[in-house]
Amino acid sequence: MRIKLMTCLLLGFTMFLMLAGCKSEGKRETVKIGYMLCNSERETTERFLPLTKYLSDKVGVDFVMVPVDTNDFEKRFKAGEFAFTHTNSLLYIILHENENVQLLASEKRGKLGSRSAGVIIARKDSGITKISDIRGKRMAFGPMLAPTGYLAEYDLMLAAGINPENDLGHYTIPSGSFKHEKLIYGVLYGMYDVAAAPIMDIENMTRDGKISADEIIILAQSKPIPYCTFGVGKDVDQALVKKVKDALMSLKPEDTAMVNGEQLKVMKAAWIDGYEELLDSDYDPIREMAKRVNMPPYQKY
Repeated sequence: MRIKLMTCLLLGFTMFLMLAGCKSEGKRETVKIGYMLCNSERETTERFLPLTKYLSDKVGVDFVMVPVDTNDFEKRFKAGEFAFTHTNSLLYIILHENENVQLLASEKRGKLGSRSAGVIIARKDSGITKISDIRGKRMAFGPMLAPTGYLAEYDLMLAAGINPENDLGHYTIPSGSFKHEKLIYGVLYGMYDVAAAPIMDIENMTRDGKISADEIIILAQSKPIPYCTFGVGKDVDQALVKKVKDALMSLKPEDTAMVNGEQLKVMKAAWIDGYEELLDSDYDPIREMAKRVNMPPYQKY
């Protein structure tokens, strides 16, 4: 009886050690990625949760996505809420200049690949045919930190000798979510005479049948500039950084991730065509725009 009891205790202790060992081996590091909100928090989560799961599977780290409002992004990064960043290109420059965030990879999407352009549009039947015609008109911009929804168009106007603060009849930024779509619809339905818009949004809305390309006239278009960008904090372990970069650069259309019991194609969910390695100097045209327009991180007043 005593021998049997000792045997049971020994087996139980052995089982405990095995379970404890499995738990220790299964525990993975948790790392957070801050994703700038695109059109809405729900849309951003649906788009990039599969990508976050893909990175977890590839890198062997439990990545957690953190949706972040554009205007709060720098403050929350500085507070240490996340180590990796996914933002537009202007916000990357602000984080690079102020917080030493390093460039990781640039997103490819649409006809211009890893770049996009800003345009100033009007209704084709409005009688507005060139940029000089917008003086005294009602105009809508995208979010103020949008490189191809505000910055590029403001710069185009200054280059044409038009000061938006003095020469427009009125300008505004639509409130709420889906700001880029709202201003394009606003032009089509007569709320605004002209609007600033990313060329990519016009392409996507045309492709999806939301608008017809022949309803719009493009009055001016900026040079192509880098699109959305992955960055990383300067103190993040470089071995981890390399693994994340390799995983992004090797992403293929057929790659999938399991989200809520469903196997999803990562690139299709994120609306992207992959990632590209750019140089920080490729972002210099945006820096020059920001200096001319007196915008962060170079604003003087």
